[in-house]
Amino acid sequence: MSEEAPEVSDPGLQPERTVIAWSRTMISFLVASAVFLRWLPHYGLGMILLLSLSSAVAFGILFSQRARYRKMLQGVHAERLRADVVAVVLTSLMIVAMGVCAIIMVIEDV
Repeated sequence: MSEEAPEVSDPGLQPERTVIAWSRTMISFLVASAVFLRWLPHYGLGMILLLSLSSAVAFGILFSQRARYRKMLQGVHAERLRADVVAVVLTSLMIVAMGVCAIIMVIEDV
């Protein structure tokens, strides 16, 4: 008996879910940017750095969405889908950098 791979009923579904997940991530960074903008009077110009980092990640995700979707579609059709490790690592590093900057600003304010 040979096992056949299950057919994908909607091959575009996985790329669409991935794009939606990245869109939620982009929106989260934009909301964080708005919060940083609101904290600007209290924490001073250091918030500009956090605002810049958060906005840069959000716009980076926005401008790479079309290429990411196209790459995911090609991967589904070729049955060789790979995670976008570079984007995940860069996003994670930016989150860590923003966290370190925020901690430094809070400690210096005390």
